[in-house]
Amino acid sequence: MTTLEPLRLLIVDDHPLFRKGLRALLATVPGVAVVGEAAGGDEGVQLVGELGPHVVLMDLQMPEGDGLSAMRRITAAHPDVRVLVVTMFEDDDSVFAALRAGARGYVLKDMDDAEMTRAILAVGHGEAIFSPAIAERMITFFGTPPATPSPTFPELTDSERNVLRLMARGLKNDAIAVQLSLSPKTVRNYISSIFSKLQVDDRGQAIVRARDARLD
Repeated sequence: MTTLEPLRLLIVDDHPLFRKGLRALLATVPGVAVVGEAAGGDEGVQLVGELGPHVVLMDLQMPEGDGLSAMRRITAAHPDVRVLVVTMFEDDDSVFAALRAGARGYVLKDMDDAEMTRAILAVGHGEAIFSPAIAERMITFFGTPPATPSPTFPELTDSERNVLRLMARGLKNDAIAVQLSLSPKTVRNYISSIFSKLQVDDRGQAIVRARDARLD
């Protein structure tokens, strides 16, 4: 797209009134041209090949070909075409399915005219754009730290677990003390606590428990 060429848009939505309203809005935006409309995903795919739009405004659920499969076909055959999802669905499954299908943005139909215009122009100029509600959901999703797995022998402290790990490797008390910068007495105290917590009688049983649990 050259700087003098208008941003060519294709609207794919099964609601005629929404298409009409979107076309009327875009008619007021300089440097933008709506080159076609489609009522379903299958027709949208066909028109992309015929009309060569720069941006496709795509609904997700339509009776004549859903938006997700249409996006996959469009982005595979026309990688330079940018797809902006314009829908009422804001659940996580819909959002991430659209992104996996190649969407460059995801906005809700209830955005005001100014926000909708900014989103369309942003995607047209190569940016990724999300409506505030969708952006908040994505931040929440990706900002949640993954669950950390429970440590082996959670009843032991970190220090006791380190001592048991070295025991399982065959180190004697003096060597464990040097390795962990502890006094021999402290190591002995840790070992006594390990025996008690693991309910074992001696060093050999503790080592067997550690190796069976793949503590390394």
